[in-house]
Amino acid sequence: MVNLLETLADDKDKLMRLGEKQELFARLYAAHLVWLTAMGYQYRLGDVWAREGHREGSNHYLKLAGDINLFIAGDYLAETMQHQESGEHWENSHELCRWGGNWDKDDHPGEPGEDDGNHYSLIHEGKM
Repeated sequence: MVNLLETLADDKDKLMRLGEKQELFARLYAAHLVWLTAMGYQYRLGDVWAREGHREGSNHYLKLAGDINLFIAGDYLAETMQHQESGEHWENSHELCRWGGNWDKDDHPGEPGEDDGNHYSLIHEGKM
């Protein structure tokens, strides 16, 4: 089943133009913020469109990624796995949605969520 879902996402990734993905990302991101509010989170946004400060080829530079800093009752949720509920909800929103807590961006195996729990993106050309 996972391979089928990955194949469908890969097909969708190849079929959509960048502008279409940017529009989709904006709609999904806004809906996610509404969901976060309903779930009792507070949040602060970062790097929805960045020009520097990320690795080369980052989807932040394409307006396809954003960082969401989460808070509960005013307490900052600094640990990646504290974003798990939010990340899982994001990934279930659309087959192209990816959460930074489910990938290891430093190219060596590690625990899920070791790196970037506040990263929410869409796949573009195989990158998240």
